[in-house]
Amino acid sequence: MQSVLSQLVLGYRPLWGPTRTLAGVELSVHAADAALAVDAPHLLRTLHELWAAHSPPLLLAPQTRQLLCDLLAHAPPGSPAVAVPGAWLGDSAICQQVQAAHARGLQLVWRGDAGQPPEPPLARCFDTRLLGLSPETAVRALQAGAAAGTLLAGQMVEGLASRALVALCLDRGQAQAVLGWPQEDVLHSLRHQPLQPARATVQKLMKAIDAEQSLEVFEDILGEDPLLAYRFMVYTNSAALGLRTGIDSLRRGLVMMGYGSLSRWLSDQLPHASAEPDLQPVRAAMVVRARLTERLIDAGLETALRREVYLCALFSQLGELLREPLGSVLRRVPLSERIYDAAVLQTGPYAPSLAMARALEGGDAGVVRQLGKAHGLALEDVNRALLRTLASLEAAPPAP
Repeated sequence: MQSVLSQLVLGYRPLWGPTRTLAGVELSVHAADAALAVDAPHLLRTLHELWAAHSPPLLLAPQTRQLLCDLLAHAPPGSPAVAVPGAWLGDSAICQQVQAAHARGLQLVWRGDAGQPPEPPLARCFDTRLLGLSPETAVRALQAGAAAGTLLAGQMVEGLASRALVALCLDRGQAQAVLGWPQEDVLHSLRHQPLQPARATVQKLMKAIDAEQSLEVFEDILGEDPLLAYRFMVYTNSAALGLRTGIDSLRRGLVMMGYGSLSRWLSDQLPHASAEPDLQPVRAAMVVRARLTERLIDAGLETALRREVYLCALFSQLGELLREPLGSVLRRVPLSERIYDAAVLQTGPYAPSLAMARALEGGDAGVVRQLGKAHGLALEDVNRALLRTLASLEAAPPAP
């Protein structure tokens, strides 16, 4: 039997809550072949099997009317929430299915411009709204300031291009979450200060050392922060440590450094570490990319090479964080040429998986299809890797 995952092109975007931690994930769903029907019940069963109690809430975003109708018709109560574009509610058939799905207990999210809310008869069918802020609406919201809370409170918001709008929506407007993150503007607004590793990650690793946990745990924690991992690699290869051979992986650095030296190094990092909340989604998104790239690579790779793939993807945006060419950043440590080739030159054995992970972040179905055909990456394998990666994430508990 053909898997439903071979019939789809998926993409994802994280939802970030007021604490700047993961509040959920939007899963965009395209039909791989517009001429063929997608088995919606099979998709829902697959998601149910893969998702765990700790997994982030899903918001399904069907990209065609037929897919939307199939999900509205078949999704039982307790299924992931379904986003319904307000522009499609001019179709009476979709309106009827929305009402029937709501009566059945399916969680529905209205999606549209904040300035054009759903009509009152249908509005009660939606548990919440995913509001798009047009430039004009965004300007009015910023001018209104705290008064915008009546518009945004308890809702989700997308299309925010600035850090100021995020603060308005999450902090003053009491929005439930924002879809996507204005990384470029956040980094630009922090350009006058050197970016530092997260204080929470440094403290977490120090506690793990005090608890005498395993090297695997240390490596996993280091891998939760690209800046901390990179700074660790630079230090282990510095004259200060005096090692005779180059350190090309986190694991090797941990083995050579030892608990005592690692604790002292972390103590030196702590006073300068960052507690800037708006950087949390930036780091977290880089970690998701690394986990996804690692899953996309050939499952037959040995553990050391899989960890190398992870490091490749984790470091692939360091140039943006450190504000210098990525090639210069990576050349400071004796990493495998495979990492440099994929991250800088877009060549070599890791490049297809890294490119696919990037494409899935944007949910551009055409790019995902093109990459799959060019590099022999089957849609079923790509989609399964994506879903397993997303299911492995942990969402923050909702605010009381």
